[in-house]
Amino acid sequence: MKTYDVVILGGGASGFMAAGYLAQNSSLKVAIIEGNAKTMQKVKVSGGGRCNFSNVKVDSTHYDGDEAYVSKVLDSFCKDDTLEFFRRRNLKSTIRSDKYYFCKNSADDIMNILKDECSGVTIYLNEKIISVKDGYIVETSKQKLSAKVVIVASGAESFKTLGATSIGLEIAKSFLLSATPFSPALVGLTLQPSQFWMKELSGISLNAKISVGSKVLHEDLLFAHKGISGLVTLSASLYWKKGDLSIDFLPNERVNFNSKKHISTGINLSKRFLKSFLKVCELADKPLNKLDKKESEILLANLHNYTFAPAGTFGLSKAEVCRGGVKTEELSESLESKNNKGLYFIGEVVDVTGELGGYNFQWAFSSAIVCSRNILL
Repeated sequence: MKTYDVVILGGGASGFMAAGYLAQNSSLKVAIIEGNAKTMQKVKVSGGGRCNFSNVKVDSTHYDGDEAYVSKVLDSFCKDDTLEFFRRRNLKSTIRSDKYYFCKNSADDIMNILKDECSGVTIYLNEKIISVKDGYIVETSKQKLSAKVVIVASGAESFKTLGATSIGLEIAKSFLLSATPFSPALVGLTLQPSQFWMKELSGISLNAKISVGSKVLHEDLLFAHKGISGLVTLSASLYWKKGDLSIDFLPNERVNFNSKKHISTGINLSKRFLKSFLKVCELADKPLNKLDKKESEILLANLHNYTFAPAGTFGLSKAEVCRGGVKTEELSESLESKNNKGLYFIGEVVDVTGELGGYNFQWAFSSAIVCSRNILL
């Protein structure tokens, strides 16, 4: 049986960041176990192949999870630390929409940096993780390894086509840690029959605000065959579990009721959208200056606060990430199990999920560094 100081379960962003930090700052014997034939496949496809790896504004308000816990981890290795880490390693990045950090060329740039950091780390590919026993004995589909420390960086169940599994939760439960089951997040929302009019608008996008409870998200909304998608919907899905949400189809704009133009052409929205929208509101398409008070109120109420309960989500196969994971109350501030010294959980396997826009990669990097620093204390 091979023996290591640290065995990392999962060759994704958090696993490689942790391994790289340990490799560059210690003489520890480190191994990564990856179930796929290649590592970091989720990094490879993220952001349209250019990896949206952080955001201009990163704080705990953009995460579904214990805000105090998330803040402590993010403060320990913040967005600026991430940018500096990659800048020093000559990553060329670019900012989109004044807030999203992307690789300028491709996700391969980040992948190559992380791989270079892991020189000296043993990487096992095509090995499914079976279990972790006290000791720690890690059993895979091909062998057993002994480790002083185990870092579970196995991700969640989104992107099953890339080999995603729930093994991280299974390991947590085997050590009696409580966890929330994985469910789809950052995913499109399906519709009730009364909202099927939106399906007819497939392909149309518009700038919108979606309110879910106390959360208000503002980005582009895309109408799709299955329901609604787009950046604002994906982020809203993180906070929606059931019940109503509301859409403001015309945020930050006023309707000119003095205009002689018809509603379908006098409002700064797609004519095709407005035609369908008016049918739902049971309003005739007539000049804006011909609307009476009640008609005006109906139009504004629906434009700015169209409320309904989605039927569900597009499912795990379409989800960017998962909600759920090992509960943070089970972990110290360094991501170590409070009752199992030397057992860590980082990245998406923890019950912390960020909005769309680089937040989840930032959490992966931050949690990996915080964990690794603690190992070296």
